[in-house]
Amino acid sequence: MFRSRRFVIVAVTVALGLGTALVIGLAIAGGRDPAPAGPRIVQPGAPGQSGRTLSEDEARALTPPAPTAADILFVQRMIPHHAQALEMTALVPGRSASPEVPVLAQRIETSQRDEIVQLERWLRERGQTVPTPHASHPGHSTLMPGMLDDTQLAALERARGAEFDRLFVDLMIRHHQGALVMVQELYATGGGLEPASDRFAREVEADQRIEITRMEQLRTRL
Repeated sequence: MFRSRRFVIVAVTVALGLGTALVIGLAIAGGRDPAPAGPRIVQPGAPGQSGRTLSEDEARALTPPAPTAADILFVQRMIPHHAQALEMTALVPGRSASPEVPVLAQRIETSQRDEIVQLERWLRERGQTVPTPHASHPGHSTLMPGMLDDTQLAALERARGAEFDRLFVDLMIRHHQGALVMVQELYATGGGLEPASDRFAREVEADQRIEITRMEQLRTRL
């Protein structure tokens, strides 16, 4: 029994080998190289714009751009922006009456806490100042886009039940929309050319848009 199975395996292996040789032979006879072509390298455009395929010479000469002042400011501003979202999610336990709002808050807390760690690492690796989570907007005296002022935070802290849930979602939507504005400002001021800052900005934009849609849908059920 084992001998007959071995014969079948050998026969199949030989057949597959002959088939592979035939395919390669036909490819060579037809003047085609059986080896796969090299990967295309596409240089991404700004959000909303299409990318551009680089030639082989352009790809070889391509070196990752260094971070600009716009990149550094964007990362430094995003840390306290994310930190305020964590302040908001910390208010949910004991105040929310909806089973869905705590789930939303937990998802936001996990993602934005992880992103703060990434942002702080990005700054340290580039020898830049890491702001404290509660630092004011670097270089400006006004709040960053979407951030709550003291009056709004106090109102959220006082609210309870369904009132809290509606206010929390409304303010968090506004907060997320502010992050999208910050991404737009990054590219408008010449930032986002460094691969790491560009990747993070695109992830922020994608994640915040998805969560805004979820929150808008949740808001209709509160």
